[in-house]
Amino acid sequence: MNLRALVLLHPGLEEMEAVAPIDLLSRAGVEVVQASTQSDRQVTGRSGISWQATHLLTDVIGQSFAATILPGGPGIQQLRGRADIIQCLQTHHQAGRLLACICAAPLILLDAGLLDGLRYTAHPATADELSQAEAAHVVVDRRIITSQGAGTATEFSLAIVEALCGQAQATEIAQAIGYSPQLHQQ
Repeated sequence: MNLRALVLLHPGLEEMEAVAPIDLLSRAGVEVVQASTQSDRQVTGRSGISWQATHLLTDVIGQSFAATILPGGPGIQQLRGRADIIQCLQTHHQAGRLLACICAAPLILLDAGLLDGLRYTAHPATADELSQAEAAHVVVDRRIITSQGAGTATEFSLAIVEALCGQAQATEIAQAIGYSPQLHQQ
């Protein structure tokens, strides 16, 4: 069975934080389902870059995925309190699936009650609510990966590849794209 990952695309997302995991997971042979969180598959990010999601979240929310990935950006504020997204993260977490949130997206993990006792990182702008965030680029704790922001998107994405496909695959992809910093070690 092929691995499948769900990337939640929302208006105002940080484009690099969505494109990096979509690209690197695709290179690893993972099927990436790009789901719009709105009623239209057309999604525009914070920098005005638009693309067509492959699916609507409403069409795939009940399906099983090896990983659920939530990019950050200013659009996260509009997702806070959305019961469907919180339920999606809680359900995948309870099923032992990987969750990966970057930038401001760990705020949704907070809303879902999934940060208790967890090591995590997030964008410094979230420090008022996520005061326990570590200063690391990427933090992997159990089945949750968090990262700081657009500047750490490649490292974040490689950590997801490593968690799903193994370190050898992540190393191979890192070398293929010319990424030289050390891969995240758990």
